[in-house]
Amino acid sequence: MAKERIISAATTTQQEETFNLSLRPESLHDYVGQPKLVEKLSITLAAVKQRKEPMEHVLLHGPPGLGKTTLAHIIANEMDTHVTVTAGPALTKPGDLVGILTKLQPHDVLFVDEIHRLQISLEEYLYSAMEDFKIDVQIDQGMHAKTITLPIKPFTLIGATTRAGMISGPMRSRFGITHNLEFYSESDLLAILTRSARLMNLIPSNSDLESIGDTSNLSSDILNALCAIASRSRGTPRIANRLLRRVRDFTQVKAGGELTPAVVDAALSLEGIDSLGIDDLDRKYMQVIADVYDGGPVGLEAIAATLGEDAGTLEEVVEPYLLQIGFLARTRKGRQLTTAAAQHLGLRISTSQNPADLFALED
Repeated sequence: MAKERIISAATTTQQEETFNLSLRPESLHDYVGQPKLVEKLSITLAAVKQRKEPMEHVLLHGPPGLGKTTLAHIIANEMDTHVTVTAGPALTKPGDLVGILTKLQPHDVLFVDEIHRLQISLEEYLYSAMEDFKIDVQIDQGMHAKTITLPIKPFTLIGATTRAGMISGPMRSRFGITHNLEFYSESDLLAILTRSARLMNLIPSNSDLESIGDTSNLSSDILNALCAIASRSRGTPRIANRLLRRVRDFTQVKAGGELTPAVVDAALSLEGIDSLGIDDLDRKYMQVIADVYDGGPVGLEAIAATLGEDAGTLEEVVEPYLLQIGFLARTRKGRQLTTAAAQHLGLRISTSQNPADLFALED
């Protein structure tokens, strides 16, 4: 796509990733959301620290931007160890993985993002490393080939993936804790935004650091403004923090530093984002189905050709959120807009039985 979407859950730049790092909580106590996972991790961490053992291997899966990398850093902090970060596509040959594993210290955390893209040949090196803390390295080739076994220090592997179904069964079975991260509620996003806004000096800082995400002392204007950002954040903390940065810039330049709901509306309207977090590409996608294909059903390839976009991009980037909020239905015949989508776009569903009259522009 020609332009990065502000509403995308993926990290857009390295600068953004660095900025997000400064906003990340450092302990489970400060982590907001995912209560079931936090409870499981709290119990496991307390137990392994008492036994002075490494943390169990953890597999985190779910959409991007929900805090998988943050949790890896938190686990390392809780274990008082170091975290090494890499990604499946970055590991292209056995030497890459062997070099990382042999440098790990006792109880260190190895975080592998996009672990589903790890090559099968490299997975086999990880099997013995995860279970027996050793790796078998082949020296030379052909009739002179021999294998040596290298011991490695006990470590914790944390794998993150947006496509859990692409991870092989043998790899999945070696993780002691497997958890699917869920989208965040607006109340959780509000707490995250409050914490971030205080760290960014957008709102007054609370002297009690333990309640830095507490919303009880906020003025009604600030509270409603942060709620307006939370409602547009698609249940994703990364998007929430990105929108907050855009609002901060707008507030500083156009509103004299005063954060209000009207300022949030003006700032995000400038970005083409409405009250539900729908952006221009989402609207174009739905408008094509409504105007060109009479509300659907229509095949994804036909929509992509009409929009001049890649079908895979639409399926992975646009459709998930529209499905989540009930604006899109996937049927056996293709994609179809729902009544809720029609109402949001200012369309009305015709009572006519003629499929061509299913959607009509509202007067």
